[in-house]
Amino acid sequence: MMDRRGLLAGMGGAVVAAGIPSVSTAAPAGLIRPPRLREGDVVGLVEPAGFTDDAFDLDLVKETIRAMGLKPKAAPHLVERYGYLAGKDADRAADVNAMYADPEVKAVFAVRGGWGCARMLPYLDFRTIRANPKLLTGFSDITALHLAFAARAGFTTIHGPNAWGKLSWDSFRAVAFDGATPTYVNPVGAEDRLVPRSGRIRTFGGGKASGRLLGGNLTVLTALMGTPWLPDFTGAILFVEETNEAEYRIDRMLTQLSLAGILPKLAGFVFGQCTSCTATGVSYGGFTLSEVLQQHLAPLGIPAFQGALFGHIANQFSLPVGARAEIDADAGTIRLLESAVS
Repeated sequence: MMDRRGLLAGMGGAVVAAGIPSVSTAAPAGLIRPPRLREGDVVGLVEPAGFTDDAFDLDLVKETIRAMGLKPKAAPHLVERYGYLAGKDADRAADVNAMYADPEVKAVFAVRGGWGCARMLPYLDFRTIRANPKLLTGFSDITALHLAFAARAGFTTIHGPNAWGKLSWDSFRAVAFDGATPTYVNPVGAEDRLVPRSGRIRTFGGGKASGRLLGGNLTVLTALMGTPWLPDFTGAILFVEETNEAEYRIDRMLTQLSLAGILPKLAGFVFGQCTSCTATGVSYGGFTLSEVLQQHLAPLGIPAFQGALFGHIANQFSLPVGARAEIDADAGTIRLLESAVS
């Protein structure tokens, strides 16, 4: 499930040198940058969604954290299980709250996604979280936390991997450790066994656009529509990815974002990878994913492209949610305009 051994082999010398709290109204004005990671820092491991039932996977997670030069600290309920969740909602939220209240912990890593983050949002103590900015890293269902933090906490988080190939590690290190402002561009000839032609891009609206990077998993984002946990998308660069969703479902979700007024507010749009997103039992005449995206994005008249390397793939970019970035839809690039960390 998590390919961590590749990182351990490839990093080498690079690492050597109960009750629901009241929800406050809005995030502080202006972007807050959490402290950058440094060798020797303690990072908290949480499972805010699905559970991990294989002790070997958790061992590999901790080994990977140590290979980064960091020290893992397991949350109290890390190995619990409640149905398909990693413990009850209040307990999973309590783990996140505890990590943000703990002065020893410098960042919080989600071990996996799955489903469940949205269930625990009302239990999060955003007063404590806002007062202690720390990088949160994860993707997939962790999108619910990224968006809620963007709306309520006001500091950057990282939509990034829990499987660490070389591209993943290099991207994460540049953002989280170095405070760099990289330009994300698909490597020439990049391939992933789950994503054929993964190095290619398709443009639906040319040009450049800049704005706040917001997004994550498309299903999770649309499931938060109508809740108080979404940030303002006006002038934003929306980035989304998906897995195991048929083309007509992607169409339905983009239609919902359009009817809700989110797509017309955007400055730019990037669709990453959509793994295993082909319908079964649908006739040959069905729309392809690119055709669906063309129908929704081209009429917006904004820079928009498909194919950036983020999503449910082994190697992906680490994108700082909340930070300002510029996209070039013709070149298929995303350039950070500010550091995600202090």
